Amino acid sequence: MNALTRPLISVFDRLQAFAEAEPTRRYVGKALIFYFLAALALIELNSLGWLPRFLAENISTNRFAAVTQTFTLVLVLEVVGLVFSLPKSTSKSVGKQFEILALILLRNAFKELTNLPFPIDIVGHTDVLIRLATDGAGALAVFVLLGAYKHAQRCAPKHLAPDILEKFIASKKLVALIVLGSFLCMGMYNASLIVRGLPHFDVFHDFYTVLIFTDILIVLIAQRYMPEFHAIFRNSGFALSTLFIRMALTAETTLSVIVGVGAMLFAVCLTYASNRFYTITARTFEPPCQLPASRK
Repeated sequence: MNALTRPLISVFDRLQAFAEAEPTRRYVGKALIFYFLAALALIELNSLGWLPRFLAENISTNRFAAVTQTFTLVLVLEVVGLVFSLPKSTSKSVGKQFEILALILLRNAFKELTNLPFPIDIVGHTDVLIRLATDGAGALAVFVLLGAYKHAQRCAPKHLAPDILEKFIASKKLVALIVLGSFLCMGMYNASLIVRGLPHFDVFHDFYTVLIFTDILIVLIAQRYMPEFHAIFRNSGFALSTLFIRMALTAETTLSVIVGVGAMLFAVCLTYASNRFYTITARTFEPPCQLPASRK
């Protein structure tokens, strides 16, 4: 680290410590509950026609909109968590991206509820039920495969010496800080479009485009510290899985689920092959991988 990068890394560390602190998590959890209940109350008042016009024009009358909006806030928190996971191992940050994909598929399923009457009646809305079930099944498949992915990561080899690893992590913290700033700018710009009543975009979809370039940048940075072929292939493969996720988010429901689950399968196979058949550094002095006590 030099005089220019040290303050930036310090800013990142402080933001991460604040975001991951237990009091912050408690306050955020309470805020989500408050927002959900407040949104339901406002929607109910609007459906009864009890809100002034300037508020009624900007508040939905569909009760299920409160669920979708709250899930969107949960996704925002997960994206922030993803940014703070970037300085960690590439495999962990990619796993976080798939966690967000699973939540996006769940959000899409809940979105379909807004196309149903209240109280819920599926008569004449079979297409809505099919899309809801498809997104739900896709989210479940990604969730199950994530378990296999994390299981394959339990004995991943340590790639770098501690002093080199520190430099690599510092570089990724700088990248993560830029990504965090990009996400905040995208969110604020999109919010301004919504407030002004102009056409807006899906921040999460466009953010995955940013992640594609971010992952490629991290691959290039990693090559400085891990020039071996299998390390480059592994990291590039994870970047490719991010591209698959981006494609899944822009496809129609069925194809979206197929591409998303396929991306998860690709990441699982890549992880298993990398950890099973390749090592980046000698492991002569490393103890054998131990199974958890519950599996002995």
